[in-house]
Amino acid sequence: MSRLRTLPDPEHFPALRPEYLHRLPALDLGELDPPPRILLLYGSLRDRSFSRLATEEAARLLQLFGCETRIFDPSDLPPPDLFPYDDHPAVHELREHSIWSEGQVWCSPERHGQITGIMKAQIDHLPLAMKGVRPTQGRTLAVMQVNAGSQSFNSVNTLRILGRWMRMITIPNQSSVAKAYDEFDDNGRMKPSSYYDRIVDVMEELVRFTVLLRPHTDQLVDRYSERKDRNEPVETPVEFAGLVRS
Repeated sequence: MSRLRTLPDPEHFPALRPEYLHRLPALDLGELDPPPRILLLYGSLRDRSFSRLATEEAARLLQLFGCETRIFDPSDLPPPDLFPYDDHPAVHELREHSIWSEGQVWCSPERHGQITGIMKAQIDHLPLAMKGVRPTQGRTLAVMQVNAGSQSFNSVNTLRILGRWMRMITIPNQSSVAKAYDEFDDNGRMKPSSYYDRIVDVMEELVRFTVLLRPHTDQLVDRYSERKDRNEPVETPVEFAGLVRS
């Protein structure tokens, strides 16, 4: 597992007002042990990538809330279909991280009114099912975007569509950072602003939904059509369901 980014200054929060923070936002919603496992993906390879910097801010907050996080570095991820059967180490690693996760954060720049190819390539490399394992289904998802200009929601709207297609549970809140070049200091840390506060809100909500739903993941992805295809009858007799065979 060599493609995980090291999170700089994981315990430094220059834009946070701790007196207003719930350190355990999911308290009393479910079991907090083991820590929720969150995979974070970003959509730019620039040295000063604002989607990566926003993702790092999200990861710091998630760790503060008691989560275990992994940030995937897509630098050497090949385009989809370049290698037969997607047989490439970066693809294998991305899928393993996705299987490991209980929830995910997707953060893309908006380019020409849409998500970037780097962001889409990562999602395209995640199959709905793989050898009986579902890398995305039933997991929670938070969506974020950064903008070079005024605030827009095209990218987060697209990420929501993709999350639904991947059968993920996308939380209601989202983050869109306008004029991202003005929102980060020279050290790559986000300045205090309503945009930063919204990221805090989104990460709080992601932790809550992840903890709330974690006992029910298997049931949430259990489908009649798939049981039928696998010829796996349910244990409850059909008469108990009030049905009579014709």
